[in-house]
Amino acid sequence: MEPRAPAHGSLTRAIFRQIVVAIVGTALVFVAAPFFAFRAVKAAARDGDAHALAQLVDYPAVRQGLRPQVAAIPVTAPAPPDIWTDPIGAVRRAIEPLTPAPPAVEPYLSASGLYDLTRGFAPGKAPPEAGSAFPRLRYWDPNRARFAAAPRGAKASEQAVIFTFERRELFTWKLVQIHLPDAP
Repeated sequence: MEPRAPAHGSLTRAIFRQIVVAIVGTALVFVAAPFFAFRAVKAAARDGDAHALAQLVDYPAVRQGLRPQVAAIPVTAPAPPDIWTDPIGAVRRAIEPLTPAPPAVEPYLSASGLYDLTRGFAPGKAPPEAGSAFPRLRYWDPNRARFAAAPRGAKASEQAVIFTFERRELFTWKLVQIHLPDAP
């Protein structure tokens, strides 16, 4: 008795299953790609990897979005120099133009600042060993995704930092906007 060759139908089913698995796998990777981009930004910021951050963050777009938010944060300015205590400073202040300085967004875009933001804290305000909660997906469509990062134990969603990622290529996402929590 001779061994039977596999039936034509079983070979077709095996190929069909492999195609379906490939399609489902590709769809899952496509849907999960923004989450992996968020994790990559967080890891690169934690490690201080400026080259990786340059590939993952659209700095001009993020800087432009942060300027009005940082300008709205109240800052306690030091008292202006007095002619009796600091005569040179008082003269310099009288001569220089009265235009306000542009808001300082660089602390938010440094590696340590981005790492603090991905954990839900303001730059420089995170405890040294603060754990971070899993980022929550706030919005997803094929070209844009938003994640909320809040400190552990945060009660209100207003305390969350919102990160917006935009798809640039099929599986490449870049951070294009950071929305800071409203000041208390």
